[in-house]
Amino acid sequence: MSRTYPRLAYERWTDPVAGDVLETADIDVVRLDLSAPAERNWSVLESAHGYQVATRTDTASLPGASQYLAGAELIARCENLLAVCSAGAGYDVIDVQACTRAGVAVCNNSGPGAEAVAEHALGFMLDLAKKITVSDRALRAGPVENRLTLRGTQLLGKTLGVIGLGAIGSRLVELCAPFGMNVLAYDPYLDEARAAELGVVGVALAELMRCSDFVQVTCPLTAETEGLLGRAEFAAMKSTAYFITTARGPVHDEHALLDALRSGAIAGAGLDVFHTEPPRPDDPLLQMDNVVATPHTAGITVEAARDIAVATATQWKAIFAGPAAAPAAQSRCVAALLRAVQRRVRFPSTRRI
Repeated sequence: MSRTYPRLAYERWTDPVAGDVLETADIDVVRLDLSAPAERNWSVLESAHGYQVATRTDTASLPGASQYLAGAELIARCENLLAVCSAGAGYDVIDVQACTRAGVAVCNNSGPGAEAVAEHALGFMLDLAKKITVSDRALRAGPVENRLTLRGTQLLGKTLGVIGLGAIGSRLVELCAPFGMNVLAYDPYLDEARAAELGVVGVALAELMRCSDFVQVTCPLTAETEGLLGRAEFAAMKSTAYFITTARGPVHDEHALLDALRSGAIAGAGLDVFHTEPPRPDDPLLQMDNVVATPHTAGITVEAARDIAVATATQWKAIFAGPAAAPAAQSRCVAALLRAVQRRVRFPSTRRI
């Protein structure tokens, strides 16, 4: 009698080390080829018990590939699914409500990439304050006749406003400590003990926008945060302040941001995320001299890619092994999730080849 194994479908790993971690596990790992015929991919997905989800970036350049995002239709069609996971902190590529209704566990990895994203956010602050990119553009365009036109500012003693104090936001606060900045934070889930530990002052969103010299967005995209920052919020900012985001584009209103930049209502912006990714070359935000932009690369470092891959593969091993494999440090709710998955596990159709 052939032994059967849980099947895990994935589009890509952030680093090949994930495959090495899973090689010794009793898991049938199958890669999706988004350019392959749909029938082949759906055959894999419909037989899968776990899905390491494709991202919007993965599917953006391939016609029809958006059907492989973990939306309600995919969840309903793939009745064998026990869990879906996203690499990194963001899980907006997963329809959490559809998964909840279907009894499918949702997982992310918020810790491994935090250092990379926090450093990128700090890099934006330094670039904008010191006018590094602006100066580089000016120098390449021809002789700089008056250096004073490129005069920047310092971080020392300025006020930093952080929206979302998760792993990334918390690490950013730590990285900014040597600059002696005053740190304000807006996070509905921030308690007094954590605020005191980080040395931040919890405030309402309106106060943060009004008082900060640098507004950093590091929160996830959820129903609570979508459209969080609009015209009123940008209008409240200082004319000398900078807006920076390494979160997700839909957290802020791009049209409102563009108007604030064009009118001089704010000094500039550092953007790693957009509503449409990749953004069009003629995106008006990319035409602004006071914008520094990167193509959603804040979390892409050699170290982060490897760490996320190891964490992702280890997470899948834990999910399919059940609560006995969960580290002692895991919370009771995670252990309960694993027990629920374990109770549902039935692998009648998958064989290790």
